[in-house]
Amino acid sequence: MKNDIRIGNGYDVHVLAEGLPFYLGGVKVEHTKGCIAHSDGDVAIHALCDAMLGALAIGDIGKHFPDTSDEFKGIDSKILLARTCALVRQCGYTLVNADITLLLQRPKIAPYIPQMREALAGVLGTDTGRISIKATTTEKLGFVGREEGVAAYAVVLLAAGE
Repeated sequence: MKNDIRIGNGYDVHVLAEGLPFYLGGVKVEHTKGCIAHSDGDVAIHALCDAMLGALAIGDIGKHFPDTSDEFKGIDSKILLARTCALVRQCGYTLVNADITLLLQRPKIAPYIPQMREALAGVLGTDTGRISIKATTTEKLGFVGREEGVAAYAVVLLAAGE
């Protein structure tokens, strides 16, 4: 349908553990902890994929990239994002914009945001002006505040056509 727009929302969470690499928004972040996950545990990308898939009502990240599959064991989440983007295009849509919110107590993410926006824009084939990334703490409340885990929310707008 011409002029068709779709909004999608995504959420992801992973447990943090000492000594693991920490990936957020397609970037390796220096930290003493990283995510326990089947893939690289990039909650920002996982939430973004879910938002894109949800906007088109074609399932979620677990349906398309199950954590029971050896194919996705340890996979770079940017590959999952590229495949999700290809699905979006196959359905006749393009990304208008994405807005991602990261929830973590530490480390400070502001220095990494420009690199994250570039990494995601590169995979999505768009410009950084269409990718927003923000980070917040939970004021030391809950599992995020206790640094037991990290979470991300993503919202996307997709439009039909080029």
